[in-house]
Amino acid sequence: MPDGTGGIALSMRPLVKLRETVVLRVLATTDMHMKLLPHDYHAGRPCGRGSLAQVASLVERHRRLARNTLLVDNGDFLQGTPLGDHAAREGGRDHPAIAAMNLMGYDAAAIGNHDFAFGLDVLQSAARQARFPLLAANLRVRGRADFPRYAILRRQVVTVGGRPATLRIGLIGFLPPQTTAWDRDLAGRMECDDILETARRVVPRMRAEGADLVVALAHSGIAPRPAGPGAENVAADLGALDGIDAIVAGHTHEVFPGKIAPRADGVDTARGTLCGKPAVMPGFGGSHLGVIELSLTREGASGWRLARATARCEPVGPHLPPAPAVLRAVAPSHRLTLSHLGTRIGSSGQRISSYFALVGVDPALTLVNMAQRWFVRKSLRDTALEGFPVLSAAAPFRAGGRGGPFHYTDVPPGRLRLGNLTDIYSFPNRICALPVSGADLRGWLERSASLFNRIRPGRPDQPLADPRFPAYQFDVIEDLRWRIDLSQPPGFSADGTATGSSRIRDLTWRGRPVRDDDRFVLATNSYRLAECGLFAPLTAGKPFVMPPGPQTRDVIRDYLRQRRRVSIDPAPSWQFAPLPGTSAQFETGPGGLPLLPGIAARTNRRMEHLGRTEGGFALVRLYL
Repeated sequence: MPDGTGGIALSMRPLVKLRETVVLRVLATTDMHMKLLPHDYHAGRPCGRGSLAQVASLVERHRRLARNTLLVDNGDFLQGTPLGDHAAREGGRDHPAIAAMNLMGYDAAAIGNHDFAFGLDVLQSAARQARFPLLAANLRVRGRADFPRYAILRRQVVTVGGRPATLRIGLIGFLPPQTTAWDRDLAGRMECDDILETARRVVPRMRAEGADLVVALAHSGIAPRPAGPGAENVAADLGALDGIDAIVAGHTHEVFPGKIAPRADGVDTARGTLCGKPAVMPGFGGSHLGVIELSLTREGASGWRLARATARCEPVGPHLPPAPAVLRAVAPSHRLTLSHLGTRIGSSGQRISSYFALVGVDPALTLVNMAQRWFVRKSLRDTALEGFPVLSAAAPFRAGGRGGPFHYTDVPPGRLRLGNLTDIYSFPNRICALPVSGADLRGWLERSASLFNRIRPGRPDQPLADPRFPAYQFDVIEDLRWRIDLSQPPGFSADGTATGSSRIRDLTWRGRPVRDDDRFVLATNSYRLAECGLFAPLTAGKPFVMPPGPQTRDVIRDYLRQRRRVSIDPAPSWQFAPLPGTSAQFETGPGGLPLLPGIAARTNRRMEHLGRTEGGFALVRLYL
């Protein structure tokens, strides 16, 4: 309107800042372990209990429903099935996992400890093929370019109001600092720093470089906090750090949020938060898809701020069809893998299973020990140690636990093929041998026996096994005999701390007591040479009788080919010391129930099937 001077009077109204909201849906996988297809290579048949191909169908469903999505993986995707072994034999060229992940449009992936299982060269080859970054903030590789520590993705998104906007998404990856200690070959080529120390140093840098939000891809589990220096499982501690908005955890194969009980301050399984930050841990092998919904707001020219978040894990089951495009991408490698696994290597006159490994009967473990001892004895011919007493230690790799009620070795009698070896021995460890004393052997067995809970005499139905101890820590040493006194406390905690207690009784070798100063050669595997963990004090600094050689699986193959037909002594190497009026309960796979009467007879223990657990295991009562 005129102001009397020929000008125009403007109405001075306050400027209204436009408030915008963006909803970002983060879709996450972890610990895929090469479960690309709904196929069980161990059993040789289709299996719909989760796979990357099925996850792909679920991802596409989310992309149709959500305007803005991000797809990430949290590590351990290159090793775990014969398909991964085949890819490693090919030198990592045309890797089927990377082909499938490229096809699915992954935005980033963290590197896990098992991604180094076939060496740095295979991992580097996979990284070159990936159309997404492989992240490892706390890893330093010597003599070659490091993997990127983090990535800041500049993404065009759509606001709730339908307007275009730009979002700078920061992604940072972490792997366990113990990775190099678990494999001595890696220790000379790379270093892993503390996760939390690295996060405190790098996350502020990401914010300074313009990241609107930061998602931590932590190949690390959820454990009580605060964590000490170099801790393995620190996902909860990451939630307490400023600058991190959301967390994808992994490594321990659990489901979070889920039915795991809160084990630390700040762990909220109902809300799916770690110290208030949204977090997921989507199982393993494609069993679940993690979904974090992040609602970000900004007003005017201000930056984006996280206003609200939710977290959940969606199960992937037989109802979910696999994505045809992923099936086609993996099909050539799948066919070659099946052809290789069909190669005949011998035969067995009995069923080879691990259903009752934790009560002393495990033909699969016995076969591994037979092959290891055979190889080491052969290797010692024409040396100063020829004729020296050779023992062998091995643990069950497939014995339930977090793997579920179908995670057991089970090979029927008859022809043995290469595929059966992946069921019997599932990791690419290498055979080696060490000098040990009688005292070392007793300490070795004390560590193994710590898997069991303390059992109070005279009480019924006490839980037998401590779930914090994985079965792969339960070594059995062939050619020895001993008893385990469960009335005594465990000699070691899960992290290897000695308690001063002793459970091993009546330890003998070929009928005579083992003295502390007796000398033996012990065949074992390269994983037992780790510089940390339960057995580290017994292997650290020991000279090799035989340094790490071929893969243990290849040793078993050669042993079976040489023997042609194998017969396994079913007699247990160890027993529980009697506890009158006492019983314990343990879980096994339902597939082992037909064996229960025979196992009870072999162990001279009464056993009863009590039904199924909520997780699908068969529950058995053991009278001690």
